Amino acid sequence: MALRVLLIDDDARLAELLEGFLAQNDVALVNAKDGLAGLRALGSDAFDAVLLDVMMPGIDGLEVLRRIRTGAGGKVPVLMLTARGDEADRVVGLELGADDYVAKPFSPRELLARLRAVLRRAAPGAVGERITAAGIVVDLGARSVSVDGEAVELTGLEFDLLVALLRRAGRVVPRTALLGDAGRNDVAVGERTVDVHISRLRKKLGDDPPKRIRTVRGVGYVLEP
Repeated sequence: MALRVLLIDDDARLAELLEGFLAQNDVALVNAKDGLAGLRALGSDAFDAVLLDVMMPGIDGLEVLRRIRTGAGGKVPVLMLTARGDEADRVVGLELGADDYVAKPFSPRELLARLRAVLRRAAPGAVGERITAAGIVVDLGARSVSVDGEAVELTGLEFDLLVALLRRAGRVVPRTALLGDAGRNDVAVGERTVDVHISRLRKKLGDDPPKRIRTVRGVGYVLEP
C-alpha cells in the first residue's frame, strides 16, 4: 500500500514537482493550497504524514500545526517546510510539535529521506514486514494475523482494513477514507459498508466489547496503540 502524504503549500510548481518524484517512490501526494483546505482534508481523509509550509496566505503553517496537534489528527507526523532561515521560527515549530524541519530550497531526495525517517520514528511497532499494536501482530508478507499469540483467519478485505488501521494506530481514520486507504476502491463505499466490515473484524479479533478498535462517533475508527 502506497504511503499517502498531504502537502499543505500554495506553491503549485513545488506541488507538481514533488507529486511526480514521490509517485516514483510509492508515495501518493495530495495538495491543499492553504491552511484551511489542509485542515479540511485531514478531517475527511487519512494520511501517513503532512508536509506543511510555514508561509501561506490566510492562517500560517504554525497556526495550522497548532490546530493539528489539538485536533483529532493530532498524532500525524508533520514535517515543516519553510523559506525562512530564522532559528526562532524553527524552534517555535518544534515546540508546537513538528517532527522535523526542512528549509527551502531543498532537493526532493532530501525531503524523501527526511520523510521516511519521520515515519520510522512515528511507527516503532513496524519492523520489516511486521506491524504490531494492541496485542495484534500482522505479517505483511505472509498475510497472517495473530492476537495475543493466537492465529486469526481474516478475509482479504478484513486483512486490508486491519493493516490500514494498524499503520495509523492511535489516529482516527474517517469512514469515508477507510476502504480507499486499505486499497480496496473496488468495494462500494458507504458508512454502512464500513461499519459491517469493522463489526466482523472486531468479532474475529475478540474485540467485544470494543477495546482495540474504537468508534469515534460521526467520524470513523481508531485502533488503540
